[in-house]
Amino acid sequence: MTHPTTSPRATAPSAAERAYRHLKRAILEQVYPGGSLISEGEIAEAAGVSRTPVREALLRLEAEGLVALYPKRGALIRPVSAREIADVIEARRLVELHAAERVWPRRAELKGDLARWLTEMRQAHAAGDVTALMAADRAFHATVVEAAGNEILAELYHRLRDRQLRMGEASFRLSPGWADVVLAEHAGQLAALDGDDLRAWLDAVGAHVDKAATVLRRLR
Repeated sequence: MTHPTTSPRATAPSAAERAYRHLKRAILEQVYPGGSLISEGEIAEAAGVSRTPVREALLRLEAEGLVALYPKRGALIRPVSAREIADVIEARRLVELHAAERVWPRRAELKGDLARWLTEMRQAHAAGDVTALMAADRAFHATVVEAAGNEILAELYHRLRDRQLRMGEASFRLSPGWADVVLAEHAGQLAALDGDDLRAWLDAVGAHVDKAATVLRRLR
């Protein structure tokens, strides 16, 4: 017999959650590019829900900085600015370096988790599966942040990566040679965890974030 907590009724997302996921995905994948003004009715029809859950979804997205709401007009998809790129990268660098330093005493345990994600990245790359490659890459970074044990910073980190995706990270990831560079840099981070030099580990983490920042600025 199916356990109540695993039944479709118990696990199905609410209408507001469905609207939120639909619209957030559309924003991050630039189906709705920055500067677009979309109406509640348009979103409701696309997500297959009524306008009330759409309003709830828009309030969540406004709190995340992805839209600006205009009564009786709709929601403006916030355009990406050079300042936002700089701010997001700076925040991401602070979070990742803080987390990297915090997890250093447990680096042996961490390395096993990171090695598994790197293996998944290599397998996805070999199979030409860009979506799986992106997911494993993000999980590699998130593993370090989450291992630091600060749930607020972990939540902030995921929001930063969402905003970075909207800035053109997908285009960056599709560029020739990207995967080879990232795989090499992640392998370098794992190698740094084998030694006793904290600075080498932090430098490897920081340089990787800086590389992504450089490419994102070129996409603007």
